[in-house]
Amino acid sequence: MSQPLRIVFMGTPEFAVPSLEALVEAGHTPVAIVTSLDTPGSRRKPPTPPPVKRAAEWLGIERILQPESVKAPEFADEIAALHVDLIVVVAFKILPPAIFESARLGAFNLHGSLLPRYRGAAPIQRAVMAGDSETGLTTFALAARVDTGGILVQQRVPLSPDDTAGDLHDRLMTLGADLVVETVRLYEKGNVDPQPQDDALATPAPKLFREEGEVDWNQPAEQVRRHIHGFSPFPGAWTTWRSEALKLYRTALPDDAPVLGRAAPGTLAVQDDHLFVACADRWLELIDVQQAGRKRQDAADFVRGASLEAGERVG
Repeated sequence: MSQPLRIVFMGTPEFAVPSLEALVEAGHTPVAIVTSLDTPGSRRKPPTPPPVKRAAEWLGIERILQPESVKAPEFADEIAALHVDLIVVVAFKILPPAIFESARLGAFNLHGSLLPRYRGAAPIQRAVMAGDSETGLTTFALAARVDTGGILVQQRVPLSPDDTAGDLHDRLMTLGADLVVETVRLYEKGNVDPQPQDDALATPAPKLFREEGEVDWNQPAEQVRRHIHGFSPFPGAWTTWRSEALKLYRTALPDDAPVLGRAAPGTLAVQDDHLFVACADRWLELIDVQQAGRKRQDAADFVRGASLEAGERVG
């Protein structure tokens, strides 16, 4: 009977936790975990460990590495000293070749798109913003250029117009765990056959910034909806209302459009406790909003407390 693979798992956020748990459940407990530094605390609060560190401690994994820099020579030496067969990466930093080449079988990464589509830091959000009807997951062998390595396993996932980036994130987080285990088993059996990506089909998925989240109400309602859902819940789409930021998380395009007439883009209207805003072509319903300094709330609750004036606008 062959020896189990010596695996190092690298990841930080909640997205990586199901993959780590699935590996342990499948009998592939990593010899070490690599994650980010704890978030500094304050005088009243202790530092906050990243989700993967908390999961590793709960799973009984003793060796947890938190390097200040993955480019530091001493970190490369530490990984090399572990004599690992395979490095599994889920939502972690960009690794220098010195790290992933030290593993006997190399390393693979789980990515939240069907590569080569949406290479970059925000594949989930960009798929929602583009209005794609399908996205997916890819495991690929790490290479020197980010997100360009040979494809190992892919899974297609349908995408609904009602989905926010948060909805899709949670779905891919769960499905990705199974894909990670499947990929490890391919390495274990020696059946890995990385397929080259077609660079001509590549599309970028750069990180989202808060400034990009501002809503342009002069756009068609469908495009506005995609924008809001792509930024939901983080970093959050926003507009201005009464000189303050108003975050927007979820919207709807009802089949039966409300009889509200034509109005300038950004105009607010209320019908039966439902909140609508005029876009370039039609009205869009706002479902969840968040006023500055307050918690996220249902739009109906916002309407009841806002005392909206006739013809009031956002943006």
